[in-house]
Order: sequence, then C-alpha cells, then structure tokens
Amino acid sequence: DDDEDDDDEEDDGDDDEDDDGDDDENDDGDDDGDDDGDGDGDGDGDGDGDDEDDDDDDDGDDDHGDDDDGDGDDGGDNDDDGDDDGDGDDYNEEDDDDDDEDDDGDGDDDGDGDDDDGDDGGDDDDDDDNDDDGINLTHIESRPSRTNKEDYEFFVSVDTACSKALDEVIDGLRTQIPGQVHELSRNKKKDTVPWFPSTIQDLDRFANQILSYGSELDADHPGFTDPVYRARRKEFADIAYNYRHGQPIPRVEYTEAEKATWGTVFRELKKLYATNACREHNRVFPLLEEYCGYREDNIPQLEDISRYLQTCTGFRLRPVAGLLSSRDFLAGLAFRVFHSTQYIRHGSNPMYTPEPDICHELLGHAPLFADPSFAQFSQEIGLASLAAPDEYIEKLATVYWFTVEFGLCKQGNEIKAYGAGLLSSFGELQYCLSEKPKILPFEPEKTCLQNYPITEFQPVYYVAESFEDAKEKVRKYAATIPRPFSVRYNPYTQSIEVLDNAQQLRNLANSISSTSLVVIPLKGFTRND
Repeated sequence: DDDEDDDDEEDDGDDDEDDDGDDDENDDGDDDGDDDGDGDGDGDGDGDGDDEDDDDDDDGDDDHGDDDDGDGDDGGDNDDDGDDDGDGDDYNEEDDDDDDEDDDGDGDDDGDGDDDDGDDGGDDDDDDDNDDDGINLTHIESRPSRTNKEDYEFFVSVDTACSKALDEVIDGLRTQIPGQVHELSRNKKKDTVPWFPSTIQDLDRFANQILSYGSELDADHPGFTDPVYRARRKEFADIAYNYRHGQPIPRVEYTEAEKATWGTVFRELKKLYATNACREHNRVFPLLEEYCGYREDNIPQLEDISRYLQTCTGFRLRPVAGLLSSRDFLAGLAFRVFHSTQYIRHGSNPMYTPEPDICHELLGHAPLFADPSFAQFSQEIGLASLAAPDEYIEKLATVYWFTVEFGLCKQGNEIKAYGAGLLSSFGELQYCLSEKPKILPFEPEKTCLQNYPITEFQPVYYVAESFEDAKEKVRKYAATIPRPFSVRYNPYTQSIEVLDNAQQLRNLANSISSTSLVVIPLKGFTRND
C-alpha cells in the first residue's frame, strides 16, 4: 500500500535497519550491538571480548632482545609468524593500533586473509584458496632506527619460492605503511665468505647478540626462582648491553652475599693451584693479587684486570651479558679481546654453575691471558675462525673447548691443567689429573672431531707438549681451512689485514723485517756489564 506512517523503511517487518531480522541496528546477523560480526559485543573485530587496542607486547618484561613474547620469533605477538600484530599472516606489518582497520588490504578486520566480514578464522570461508599465495619467513630481525631513535628498522628474509606473492606484498607495504620498504636482493646465494669484523670497533656489532642466559634464566638454573638474583642479573646485563669499545668498563659494587660466594670458590681453588695448575698460571696469580685486587674478601673489577692484561700481552676484557655464538666469540680472540661475564653464580651452590660467571673468567681465564705464549695461542684460534665456513667454526670451537677451556699440558715429567674450565672447578681440577679420564695427545685434526658433554666432567682430555707446540699445530691446522685469503692482525691499527695478492704479501714481509729485533755486539762491554 502507499501508507508510510511506520518508522522503519524496510519490508521485513522488524524494527532494525539492516534486513537481518534482529533489533541490533547493525548488519552482521547477531544481537550483540557491534558491527564486527564476532559475537562478543565489543566492536573491535577480534572476538576476544574486550574493546581495547592490542599492544605489541603483553608479556610485561623488560628485556633487550627482539623477542618480547617468548615465542621464539622477533615480533611482539604470541604467534610464530614473526609479525607484531598477532593476525597470523606471514609478513611484517607496522602496527595494529586501531581496532577496526586492517593492514593486509583484504577488507576484513581479523587478518586471516578472507573477506568473511570479521570472523576470526571460521571454517566456512575460502582460506584454502589462498594457501599458494602465502609467504614463508626464513628470518626476521629488528633494531632501533639509526636515523630516528623512536622508529624501528626490520630486516626480513623470505622463501625465494614466493616470488609472485612477494611482489604483491612489497607493493602493498609501500602504499600502506608510512615507512620505506627496500628490497635488498632476490635469489641471492649464500655468501661464499662469511662476514667478519675488520676492526676492533666492529665487535660492537655483535657483542649483544647472546644466545642464552643474560638476564633470562632457564628453569633449571639455581637462581630461576630467586627474584633478587634475577633482578641483579638484569643489572649486569644492562652494563654489557650499553658498553661500547673504548669506554672504561663500569665498576660494580658487589653485595656481601656475592663476595661470600666468591670467597668460597677462591679459597677452595687456591688450595689446589700449587699442585694441579700449570706454572704459567701460578706465576701470574700472585701478580693479580698484588695489582688487581684478587683476594678472598674482594671480587676484582674487570676494568682493573683489563688494563693489567694490556700491559702484559695486549689482551683486554669486554663485558658480555651471556653466551655468544662460537663464530662471534672466536672473532673477539682474533683482536685479543676476551668477552667476559660480570655476574656471579647463585649463592645456594657456590661450587656449581651451569654457565660462565666471573669466578670462571677471573680465576680460570684471566691469569693465562697475561702469559705471552698462551695469549698468542688463543689469538691463533681466533684468527683461524675469520671467514671460515660454518662447519670449520664448529671444529675450531671444539679445539678451543679441549684447549683453552679444558686443556692439559706437559711440564717436565708431570701433566698440569691450563684450561679455564678446570682451573675454576674444584672437583674437575682434581678429577682431570686422576686415573679416571682418558688422556690423548693434542692433535687438532683429531681433537676437532671429538664429542664432549657440557654438564658433567669430561671423559677425554688432550695434552699439549707446550703452548708453543699447540700454537704451531693450530696454525698448521688453520692453513687447511678453505678460505680465499689469509689474514693478519695489525696491532698498531687493531685491525685485520686481508692478504690476497702478491703486493700485500710483500708489504707483510717488509713490515716483519722492519720490526725484527737486531742484536748488535758492542765492543768494550763484557758479559757482566
């Protein structure tokens, strides 16, 4: 009829304005009062029942890495796709700060890739049709922008089989986000020569890329349930994260409890050094007590020890928050830099630590870095690692393990310990010189293939004839590592020189001859003079 006295303007006989038969003034088919179709009434389109913006990191932690949610990726969500918005797609979006606006250009608010009017992954859509259009992330990193500290830069690697979809994503990102998108390369082959630091300042580039520990502890760590210890570990981690080459290492005020733990370890180990440690360690240790504050009631400062080592062999210490990769750690040795932790083990068990700590570093490693022969031997391992293929890095790390960490050496008719893992372990320092373990001669070609446990005493140890002999063997082994060039450390510029042509070799020969020690006999002087 022509009667228009009713209030609504539809023909379905109900009082709503969306033709869906309910009274909710929206067009999603439910009675919840929102316009998003997820049934939770919050209007945000995510189906979670709240109307708040989702942040990028709900874990509440204050870590320094890129993984703020503990899921193993570098984004701040709770999925494994590497993005920061939790929507499940496989490329990196800028943010999801508004609730009803998606970043993937498909018109829906849930980020699942379909046009389902706001559902959160229902089964009655056409998602299967888009499986072939996805992009597989292989790597993602983020860092603060070098041009604007309030912004972040993201580096993303994807599976090269997704070329068609990649074009669409790059074009979409360039129009949808305010930042810039740069395609660095496509179909790039793996670098034939891995990157390595060329100057000592380059160590700043990876010193914070720790693999484990730091301020975060594993569940089986003795201090895992101790909030005071965990907070203390974060303080040490912050020192390491903020440190840059050339700065003095910040001094630490150790607590009485920490000093007590150090005192227990110091006292018990010192009893064994005279009979079990190598003569080089025993020669240097009293000097550290005299000049660097080594005492039972005092934990020495890294800065004091680093300065002392530099006067002896040019070695220096650098604070680190936790374990580095084998490649990064060995690269530091090439510059005569030892990455040292500054925290101490948990006081509940002073004679045990699942990780390197300041007792291990200062009682085990530091004394021998003051010995010229050992310092040169350690640097040879580091130089051998530069530009080495990955499989050889693992072999060199094994050589390092059975020498610098758990090595034995002959001295006269006796065998003594020089590995830091032995010199900082009361139990293993006695065990390694007993009749229980197997003792083999140090041969890098064989040693590098030996498997080893990391949570128990070693079943096998390798004995070096001397540090000089071990150095020459490592140098010969390094010559078998496939590299397109040789390297040399220049102590004057603290840089690595690449030797890959005849002219560079001639320059090296000239520099060696010009710095050779020349002894000139002087007439009129006797031996007593």
